[in-house]
Amino acid sequence: MTASGAQWTISRGDQTAVVVEVGGGLRGYRVGDDEVLDGYGESEIAPGAAGQILAPWPNRLRDGSFKFDGEQYQVALDEPSLHNAIHGLVRWLAWHPVEQTDDSITMEHVLHPAPGYPWRLVQRTKYSLAEEGLRVEHTVTNHSDRPAPFGMGTHPYVRVDGVPLAELELCLKARIRLLVDGRLLPIGAARVPGTEWDYSTPRRIGSSSVNAAFGDIARDDDGLADVSITAPDGRGVKVWADSAFPWWQLYTGDALSGDRRRRAIAIEPMTCPPDALRSGRDLIRLEPGVDWKGSWGISTTAAG
Repeated sequence: MTASGAQWTISRGDQTAVVVEVGGGLRGYRVGDDEVLDGYGESEIAPGAAGQILAPWPNRLRDGSFKFDGEQYQVALDEPSLHNAIHGLVRWLAWHPVEQTDDSITMEHVLHPAPGYPWRLVQRTKYSLAEEGLRVEHTVTNHSDRPAPFGMGTHPYVRVDGVPLAELELCLKARIRLLVDGRLLPIGAARVPGTEWDYSTPRRIGSSSVNAAFGDIARDDDGLADVSITAPDGRGVKVWADSAFPWWQLYTGDALSGDRRRRAIAIEPMTCPPDALRSGRDLIRLEPGVDWKGSWGISTTAAG
């Protein structure tokens, strides 16, 4: 058995993706000869949250504690150095397939009530490959008898194979950036346009270090937003998300170890900002028996 449990491969044309049992996440995504995701090997534990599903909250939760409907809750501190809980409860738990075809697979996990999070959520994630690329569709249903606080994010590290991160152009159309303290928790917000954080016109990442949440995202007429990286030869990768994900976290991997450091950029769609269980900002109040749905995906551009 591998470190990430059972493995399932889906393919279509020159595209191949690998989905894993542990966390139900993406271990790899390849188009032709190019690795689009900075994934990990079968014998590795997912490094830096690579490819993971982050629920029932994304990012950091201060002191692992929050109040909801007048009750106080405490979850485990799995980022002890900063005294935070990070990236939810399901990323190290077992998921299992409920539907599969050659080019798609739907994974499911039932999050049972626990003292720090006493709600039952049934979570399904469908990965599918189409001509335009990889599509990921999430459905979460509250099977509790009371409303549940909920948020979700995902954590793909994307790259243009063979091109250093510093040489890539980044495009992100956001109007605000969250300011954080030494524990990487929000303490305010700043406008993006006209600052060093403004990537609305694509420009090289260079030596810039990015680990920030962005909001007030520009969207097209269909409600979709995207973040892209482009190499000098025209090859590119775009991560898109629908309106269920109004926030993006970007991370250039500066704290990762070994060869992974600054090899790729994490482009993370999120339903809410960091610490949302405490602040309530864009936190989803999921009523009993109600489904929440959201979609995102990855597409590539060939050399120009």
